[in-house]
Amino acid sequence: MNTHDFIAIGLGPFNLGLACLTEPLDDVDGVFLERSAAFDWHPGMMLPGVTLQVPFLADLVTLADPTSRFSFLNFLKQHNRIYPFYIRESFFPLRREYNDYCRWAADSLTSVRFGHDVLAVRYDETDSTYRVTSRCSASGDLVEHRAPKLVLGTGSVPYLPPAARDLPGDAVHNAAYLQHKDALQAKRSITVIGSGQSAAEVFADLLSERESLGYQLNWVTRSPRFFPLEYTKLTLEMTSPDYIDYFSALPEADRYRLMGQQKSLSKGIDADLINEIFDQLYEQSLRTAPAARLLTNTALETVRYDAESGSYTVGLRQHEQDRCFSLGTEGLVLATGYHHPVPDFLTPIRDRLRFDDHGRFDIARNYSVDHVGRNVFVQSAGDHVHSVSSPDLGMGAYRNSCIVRELTGREPYPIEKSIAFQEFGAPAGVVS
Repeated sequence: MNTHDFIAIGLGPFNLGLACLTEPLDDVDGVFLERSAAFDWHPGMMLPGVTLQVPFLADLVTLADPTSRFSFLNFLKQHNRIYPFYIRESFFPLRREYNDYCRWAADSLTSVRFGHDVLAVRYDETDSTYRVTSRCSASGDLVEHRAPKLVLGTGSVPYLPPAARDLPGDAVHNAAYLQHKDALQAKRSITVIGSGQSAAEVFADLLSERESLGYQLNWVTRSPRFFPLEYTKLTLEMTSPDYIDYFSALPEADRYRLMGQQKSLSKGIDADLINEIFDQLYEQSLRTAPAARLLTNTALETVRYDAESGSYTVGLRQHEQDRCFSLGTEGLVLATGYHHPVPDFLTPIRDRLRFDDHGRFDIARNYSVDHVGRNVFVQSAGDHVHSVSSPDLGMGAYRNSCIVRELTGREPYPIEKSIAFQEFGAPAGVVS
């Protein structure tokens, strides 16, 4: 049996950052279990030329430890690319480049165990440890690790609205877009459904080749317009310890209400991409009659598949006019986001964890979810508690600094308490 100080389950960018920050610490021994054979971040959306929506400083470690050997700049230096990156004069790494960087970091770590599919987590009262059973894909053997603390970083999974679940045919979530792109483009019509950056990226990619391949292209969004991502500096202060303190202290009902109002802070579309799409549409309109349709204020209601024709009939409702209509399409891409279901392997310890009235993790300010408040921690799945900072790559190093403090009982990476110029709550007492 393998005994450690903590066990981390899942290896997305956030737990990978934790692995990088704990690697040089002699007083903490952690192991990271990941079912995939290697690190691969959103492979279905590795479109050419697409960049992160955050600057390179939002890497795995820099905002916690600028001297770390796992920094993005060190990755560039080790690969003889730091000067080309400097000359490029863009703060925003290519998505493929970020994925390569994360792979480089993961391959440099001794604590990562790829090919370990976690099956169950149990708690042993005799020694107060969590026992994590995983299956090793290389050998098929069951392996058990134990530790007094857990860090859950299993990430999100594609979300499908009720009308689009269990669909026959070859409808695809954007998470698998690149794997299905050729088959989609062989069809006579393609419809993209979704409101955010992923929908825009898929639509732009299909639009760039629409004329040469001749398909009809549609983009349907329930949003009243194609919202740009808010990226002004005072808005960015909402990804700060100050705003986490404010937001997490609000009543649960208020937090969930605010989540719906803050979508443009984390789910908006890059403004440059919106403009590029318009320019493409404009240029194509000079040569051919419009063969791309953009429908706003339009919600997905139903989907029917006809096997004989290999096409879908999508039932839609324009909610401002309250008018229903249908749209026929052969190809269907559902860019409908992601969600964080509670993993089945946690069922044996569910009674040790806290949940809110919506069935989601009740995450404390120190990122714990166990009743004791210091043994089980969660990465990323906390937008309902910690607001837009939860999925933001730029806040990963901050959250990991907090988790490292909880794991070690000390603060090896100094944690910022307040960085914002603005005040989010009402001041106490009289303001002069």
